[in-house]
Amino acid sequence: MKTRNLGRTGVRISQLCFGTMSFGGAADAAMSAALYRKCREAGINAFDCANVYSAGQAETILGKLMKGERNDLVITSKVGFPMGEGINDRGLSRRHILASVEDSLARLGTDRLDILFVHTFDPSTPMEETFRALDQLVRDGKILYTGVSNWAAWQIALSLGICAQRDLPAFACIQPMYNLVKRQAEVEILPLAQSEDLAVISYSPLGGGLLTGKYGTNMRPESGRLVDNTMYGTRYGNESYYQTADRFGELAVRENVPPATLAVAWAAAHPAVTAPIIGARNVEQLEHSLAAASFDMSAELYAEIAALSPTPAPATDRTEEQAGVAYRGSREDYR
Repeated sequence: MKTRNLGRTGVRISQLCFGTMSFGGAADAAMSAALYRKCREAGINAFDCANVYSAGQAETILGKLMKGERNDLVITSKVGFPMGEGINDRGLSRRHILASVEDSLARLGTDRLDILFVHTFDPSTPMEETFRALDQLVRDGKILYTGVSNWAAWQIALSLGICAQRDLPAFACIQPMYNLVKRQAEVEILPLAQSEDLAVISYSPLGGGLLTGKYGTNMRPESGRLVDNTMYGTRYGNESYYQTADRFGELAVRENVPPATLAVAWAAAHPAVTAPIIGARNVEQLEHSLAAASFDMSAELYAEIAALSPTPAPATDRTEEQAGVAYRGSREDYR
């Protein structure tokens, strides 16, 4: 498997990252071990985790699996979402961040995280408070780099300015949602990453399973994330997404490629994306996603797939410029 630079950190990671959200949930300890081994055999060295995955069990399972090869791996975790019923068991305060990282390190059985992502935006905590806590962890060697998931581009850009002004460690990596039906990241987040040389480890390239060939306007499996999980069912509830899934499935049949392979390969082909995060409940699912690493995505096929879903409007809403329409009016009309 090929490797890529993790932004400007000097670290190199595999072109696919494995997400461990299924560990301790849809995948028991034995299946988690099989998935981990398959990833390592394929050349994956980057494993994405979070403290909230299976209420900490994912970190515990990953920690046991990576023993003996910790130095060969790039391990991430996250902080921000609730980890308990207490009023302070969530958020991005110094108190919660420091306590959560200690808990994550203990569960993982390691002395450091390669990347700690803030998992959500916390409007009740000033950014500087959050970044001073992250700075303390970097100085203590408990995290090596910081990252961010689920922030808007303006929030990320503002944070970069605060860190530059205060001489604090800025985000080195971002983790946005990105797939064929969820393309909002193309508008500002991915261009920001390219401008500032931030690594992008994007999540949900399969759209929660929508782009695996199991879903369509008149097709639903008996069980699956979009069926069983209210959050995912809501996230992908727009009927137009299922129409896109139909067209995408037809194209995959024409190309004689598993839909999951094609979906991951398409997300990975965006020039801003360092490594999409793949996940699986079993080895068979994983194999289809792993095959994306060797899939040759031509520019023509990439464009054809992109045309299956609406291109999001530009940040300025000047769609005429996006369409390449030149200005022809008077100076007074130019606004």
